[in-house]
This record gives sequence, structure tokens and C-alpha cells, in this order.
Amino acid sequence: MTIVEISYEDEDHEGDAPRAWVSAQVEAILARLEEPNWGVGISFIGDQSMQELNRHWRGIDESTDILSFANEEDDLPFLPDEGAVPYLGDLAISLDALKRNAQSFSVETEEELLRLLIHGILHLLGADHETNEADEPMLVRQEALLAQLRGSEH
Repeated sequence: MTIVEISYEDEDHEGDAPRAWVSAQVEAILARLEEPNWGVGISFIGDQSMQELNRHWRGIDESTDILSFANEEDDLPFLPDEGAVPYLGDLAISLDALKRNAQSFSVETEEELLRLLIHGILHLLGADHETNEADEPMLVRQEALLAQLRGSEH
């Protein structure tokens, strides 16, 4: 069972990333990655809060679209109680950047949100990339997974 905790910096923006849809997508992503039983936290925030997080955690004084904060327990996957769901980590997503990305890439906001969720979850699972070039192995995997999930919607 996947547990997804979702929060919004501004509850008025829940319509930009509906809880039920986001939860369903996270479950589908983890299932496709054969990692179905995790807890994930997702915070939808604005550019100003994202810039503060990016400055604090990465030393970069600008906003970004997504930050991933993996649970760094040495013994993951650790099940503290029998049947408990281990906590994978947290994602912070800037809704402002999400909308800019969608417009810049000429895709629907929903598709770009799915891309960011995949990207963040891959990071939580330990994947990384050196650049944002399309041939980066993590980004190739991200786009392949996006195509699979988008194909299953139709």
C-alpha cells in the first residue's frame, strides 16, 4: 500500500494539483517501478517558498521546479512495525514553475506535473543526473515511464 501525504501552501491551489489525481499518479509510478509500498510526502508551494528551500538546502538562491528530500535511514527499506509502510521521502513542487514549464514545453499542465512526480520519485529512489540533457540515463528513464503512464490513460 502506498501512502501519499499532500499539502498545499495555499489551499486555493488544490485545483492545480488535485489530491486524488496526484495520489493515483504516485501509486501508478511506484507500481511501474516495482516499488509499491512506500510513504511519500508532497508539498505544493510557490516560487518564493521554493527559492527559500533551494537556498537553505542547496545553497542556490533561486527557485526551481522540484526538490526531493529522500529519507536517509541507513537501513531502508526498514519496516519499524510489522506491516508498516516505510517512508521514502518528500517532494516540494513549485506550482508557479510547473505552469511555466508546461507553457515553455508546450504541454498540458497535467503532463508536466506527471513528469515532475516521476522525476522526484526517481530521485527519492536514488537516481541522479549530472545535466538536464535528454540523453542522461535518469531522464531517459523518466521520459519512458512518462510515455508508459500517459499511454495507459488512453
